[in-house]
Amino acid sequence: MTRPAVYVEREADLAILTLDRPENRNSMTPELLDAFSLAIDQVRASDARCVIITGHGPSFCGGADFRAAVQREAGPDRLAAERSFAMYEPFLKVLDLEVPVIAAMNGHAVGGGFGLSLLCDLRVACANARHGANFTRLGLHPGLGISWLLPRLVGVPRATELLLTGRLFSGTEGEALGLFHRAVAADEVRSVAWQLARDIAANAPIAVRLTKRALQQGVAAQVRDAARQESFMQAATLDTDDVREGVAALLEKRPPVFRGR
Repeated sequence: MTRPAVYVEREADLAILTLDRPENRNSMTPELLDAFSLAIDQVRASDARCVIITGHGPSFCGGADFRAAVQREAGPDRLAAERSFAMYEPFLKVLDLEVPVIAAMNGHAVGGGFGLSLLCDLRVACANARHGANFTRLGLHPGLGISWLLPRLVGVPRATELLLTGRLFSGTEGEALGLFHRAVAADEVRSVAWQLARDIAANAPIAVRLTKRALQQGVAAQVRDAARQESFMQAATLDTDDVREGVAALLEKRPPVFRGR
């Protein structure tokens, strides 16, 4: 393909980062992850006052591409946990942005794609799209710091239910949980997110950056620590028959039969 998997546009003081592999649900392929990393570097070097992350097509990001490797190759001498962590490192770079980041969730956000939205400061979701951390339904342990982030956003009881059941939920329910700041029709996500970004960008940029820093003090380090800890447990689940069954069931569109081994 000639078009980049992720590209950056500027609209006045806004930087818009778009995931652009709609035919593959904007999933976490090596190509998309590498392009995302470069896009974040480009945005960091810019004078943008607010950043929007969105996707092209019916999915914001569908998480891992289970038709390819779930882990990233990170050298022959790397531990399995390091290969799992390498899968999430590009998305974790969102935490390095000093300006506010809005997830304009144009469609479904599942697994790592859902995690990407949690790394953002604000979230505008599609009301009838599917969202959630479905890892346990696939035989996997969560990654990307989701087990740290989600309880802090919706509380431990709700996060426990969502993570242990792995169920998906609508944007409307996510808004009711306090997880999404707005849940609107698909054709309204862009306008709502863009207006929110413009409202932020119109404020004093130094004050905005310092306010974000105060709100997020220590968060970046803690999320990365959580993601590293998760990578060991995720790597352990990847070496089970259950995850092979979970992925096969997903691809074959049937209920999985887990045997605990």
